[in-house]
Amino acid sequence: MSTWLVTGASRGIGLELCRQLAARGDTVIAACRKATPALAATGCGIIEGVEVTDPGSLRRLDAALGDTRLDVLVNNAGILSVESLGRLDFEAMRRQFEVNALGPLRVTEALLPRLGAGSKIAIITSRMGSIADNGSGGYYGYRMSKAAVNAAGVSLARDLEGRGIAVLLLHPGMVATDMTGGTGIPPAESATMLIARIDRLGLADSGSFHHANGEVLPW
Repeated sequence: MSTWLVTGASRGIGLELCRQLAARGDTVIAACRKATPALAATGCGIIEGVEVTDPGSLRRLDAALGDTRLDVLVNNAGILSVESLGRLDFEAMRRQFEVNALGPLRVTEALLPRLGAGSKIAIITSRMGSIADNGSGGYYGYRMSKAAVNAAGVSLARDLEGRGIAVLLLHPGMVATDMTGGTGIPPAESATMLIARIDRLGLADSGSFHHANGEVLPW
């Protein structure tokens, strides 16, 4: 049995990760801005009021964890807004950078003392952050923020290798959540695949970028 902490846990992929991990017997800490009845029903430990862009919020998260050690940290919290050329909303783009790119780095740094040799960090990113895979353009803030968190994930992998901590960048697939307007595969299907990838993660794969189905994705 392992101890997992999942951000963005109140709905969508985060909720399904918590549900499946708790069902198989892992200890799960669900970090979110506001809990939902569905999250409460999982039986996970819940820490509310977590805003990944706010250092003070993350200090409170760390304090709430007491002496808990983490085996797996899943940086799942994220947002998406749609920008196209000629209709660029730079404030929305900045917000996506704060949540999607800087958020995982803030959370990881805040909780790093709780991770040790054999621990794992998973960053739920997107293939839309792949420069090589961009065949359609648009989505400026989302694409750029996900490309940035991919770069951060690789740096974390290099910096933490000596501590025995592995880092994996994961595209969850096109998942039917509020973020995607309900289009895509069920969140439960994505969560099952994501857990399988994280379970198999070792230092040999640290710093790599994978689809939840196991496919290696281009940068």
